[in-house]
Amino acid sequence: MGKNVRRLIVLFLSGMVYHSAYPQKPYTTSVYPDRVVLNPTAQAATSIAVSWRTSLETEKGWVELGIAEAGPDLTQKLSRVEAKREVHQLQDGRTLAYYSAVMQNLQPGELYIYRAGDGKHWSEWYQFNTMKNEDKLSFVFFGDAQNDLRSRWSRVVRQAYAEHPGADFYLHAGDLVNTGANDQEWGEFFEAASFTMASIPQVMTPGNHEYKGKEWGLCPQWQAQFALPLNGPDGLKEVCYYVDYPQARVISLDAEQIDESEHWRDEQKNWLEKVLAENEKAWTVITFHYPIYSTKPNRDNEKLRMHFKPLFDKYKVDLVLQGHDHGYARGMKKIPDNHGQTMYVVSVSGPKMYEVQSAPWMDRKAGNTQLFQVIEIEGNRLQYQAFTADRVLYDAFEIIKKKGKKILKNKIPEHVPERL
Repeated sequence: MGKNVRRLIVLFLSGMVYHSAYPQKPYTTSVYPDRVVLNPTAQAATSIAVSWRTSLETEKGWVELGIAEAGPDLTQKLSRVEAKREVHQLQDGRTLAYYSAVMQNLQPGELYIYRAGDGKHWSEWYQFNTMKNEDKLSFVFFGDAQNDLRSRWSRVVRQAYAEHPGADFYLHAGDLVNTGANDQEWGEFFEAASFTMASIPQVMTPGNHEYKGKEWGLCPQWQAQFALPLNGPDGLKEVCYYVDYPQARVISLDAEQIDESEHWRDEQKNWLEKVLAENEKAWTVITFHYPIYSTKPNRDNEKLRMHFKPLFDKYKVDLVLQGHDHGYARGMKKIPDNHGQTMYVVSVSGPKMYEVQSAPWMDRKAGNTQLFQVIEIEGNRLQYQAFTADRVLYDAFEIIKKKGKKILKNKIPEHVPERL
């Protein structure tokens, strides 16, 4: 039995278990925008993209944008940006209108308001902040959400917002849903994250569960409902890309295509070397779904490690954020030949859990634990904190760059035992 056939069987069976366990809530569409989401552009400090969807009855879309004010009259001093409209048919047979627009020439340190609609039917007003300080960057990292999104992932993303509402972006390391073509699951994903999707830019990379069909293609929802940067290789737009912040370059790779296709592996490898070689940012963060070093017993992504770790070493990548293994671990100093002194992190935010092995590369690990991670960069210092869903600080470290070297300071809470 081929690998893709086995994967389709697993997806089918897991979908049956998931949908039999929880009654479905209908996610219908109308002329009013829903699933409004912000995504960063390649130049994230001065522009931002917004996407939404409606029923086919709407024929045009706009974003109205302005500086937030204290008073309730929000329709003064607004600019209007016309949105691009695309029509997509979903697996359930519905054909919907999807819109996206880019808000440009944003001013630093401002609180903006915006709404999306067709001129008559509008979303609610949303607010977002542009970056206040070019020396500081903060974001929240989520491993796989994937299952039971409305019922059991929701508390994690909402707790993350409560813990760190001022994040510059959220980063999702793949498997946002369990079955990429299932629009019901995307409805649960957006409901669970609620208004944070429209208020905090979302950086996401696809996992294996975002792929579907006979040729294992990317689900139609991905490029329809997100507006991610288009600076990746042809054929990998919005899955392989980079985002530049004043302090850091954040890079997404498509791990599924690396695993499945020698052609797309080589395309991404060549593209990544160019992107890393030209990078002038002080910090480099890379995200993709499959781990370089696994937490699950009997898993090993050897091809990924063989082809991409040498680039991470050569260009001294600082932080690699991954998912897939439904457990938690991170390590740097104990990894053999880690010449770039790269910190590798695997995490999970959803409720699906796998066994976590003990491996020499790990500084800290956890099983059966839903987590989110808060990462803050200021100058030559990166601070990392991993919180459990019940708000316990489970893991922490600090990386300081000094005279061309990286100094790692582990700050694991002594009173919190390892969870296995």
